[in-house]
Amino acid sequence: MKKILCRVWRELKPFALMLVIVAPLKSAVVDWNWVPTGSMKPTILEGELILVNKLAYDLKVPFTTSHLSTWSDPARGDIAVFFSPKDGTRLVKRVIGLPGDSIQLRNEILYVNGVAQSYSVKNPQPFLRDIFEDTHPIVVVESLGSIDHYVMALPSRSALRSFGPYIIPADRYFMMGDSRDNSFDSRYFGPVPRDQIIGRATAVVLSFDTARYLLPRFDRFAHPLKLNGT
Repeated sequence: MKKILCRVWRELKPFALMLVIVAPLKSAVVDWNWVPTGSMKPTILEGELILVNKLAYDLKVPFTTSHLSTWSDPARGDIAVFFSPKDGTRLVKRVIGLPGDSIQLRNEILYVNGVAQSYSVKNPQPFLRDIFEDTHPIVVVESLGSIDHYVMALPSRSALRSFGPYIIPADRYFMMGDSRDNSFDSRYFGPVPRDQIIGRATAVVLSFDTARYLLPRFDRFAHPLKLNGT
């Protein structure tokens, strides 16, 4: 029996060493996140694996949310990965409001500190033509301060289209999905504590079409999540 166990250990040892090295890196440096819903359409689609930079804002103790060092805070327009304050679910949303900001929605128009953000209509990128989940979606470009990105509205759905004004408490961040009528976000569960923000999403690694038997969307592989949403 001892010989068998020794043989098994020799076989498994390289994998165990790899796990010891990779697991802390995945926990504290770089990670990935599967996106199962359309709440970030058209920026991120269902069935996409996104890359998460866990060093974007700070260095955490592996396997915890405790900070060893902090060098930056989430910026307005960042796509952040965080733990939901409602139930701890890991979510991906866009940072809309910073600590101390006043956030308000008036019939889908976003106001930040009393200033309405500007919206423009542009021809959607080619990949948008196959992702609509509503018969008459509205896709526009929202200028969130200096950041331009796509947002999508689904007029036929019941949704929270007016909200606030709401003053964000200290050390909290207001998150919203880019698919504004199909996102469970800070409008419902409140702002996210700073220490529950895991990192910043930077790129799509892999993409599979959940509506077409997981066919690969090769044009979305290694697709950067630019802050301008294009």
